[in-house]
Amino acid sequence: MEDDEEEDYMSDLFIKQDVRPGLPMVRRMKDAIQKEEKQKEANEKNRQKSIKEEEKERRDLVLKSALGNENKGFALLQKMGYKSGQALGKSGEGIVEPIPLNIKTGRSGLGHEELKKRKAEEKLENYRQKLHMKKKANEQAADQFRIRFKNKQEERKMEGDLRKSQRACQQLDMQKDIDVPKETWYWLEPEEEDKDEEDKEDECTSSDLSVSEKLHILTAYLRDKHFYCIWCGTTYEDPEDLSSNCPGDSAADHD
Repeated sequence: MEDDEEEDYMSDLFIKQDVRPGLPMVRRMKDAIQKEEKQKEANEKNRQKSIKEEEKERRDLVLKSALGNENKGFALLQKMGYKSGQALGKSGEGIVEPIPLNIKTGRSGLGHEELKKRKAEEKLENYRQKLHMKKKANEQAADQFRIRFKNKQEERKMEGDLRKSQRACQQLDMQKDIDVPKETWYWLEPEEEDKDEEDKEDECTSSDLSVSEKLHILTAYLRDKHFYCIWCGTTYEDPEDLSSNCPGDSAADHD
């Protein structure tokens, strides 16, 4: 049979071949990956080591090996009765292994690592202090907001009590044929735009008083003049009836 004779496509050899689609491509990729890994391993073996790597390997090898008789220090210890594996000291309370070497590979000066560590600790402490101060400032801001909100609520309540007192004062004064209030702010201000100069001066004077001061003055006026308590909403017969039946002259006394 000739060498270039075509294969028998009905033979067992041809039928047993795996002819799944894409399989040759997968095999080629696996072969390429294996070839690349082998090439990397060969390059790593053939790579020339640097001076630092060689020094490190020699140093590690020497440090791992025990001291022998060729070492002068070890020989002197043996002459003094020392045996390998024995602790140092007269009573054997010393160290067994030599003090480990701390090899300095960097170019920084002595104490540089301690300085870096101290600076890192200081930086961390400063960061913690900033967080604490920020938290404290947020708490103070929240407290101030609550205080302002509470004061604003109290001020609004006082303004409402003042308007209520002004309205009651105006009604009681008119019942006694009083056409002009004792002070302009004793009554509710009219909504007229035109005011004479005297009204403007009285308004400027009354604006010097706070809402609480106006409320206190007007409450005393209503009690003295009309025997009326704004908090009770009652007009008493006389001062004795007022003093005996009214708890006090403020909202706190009536709570």
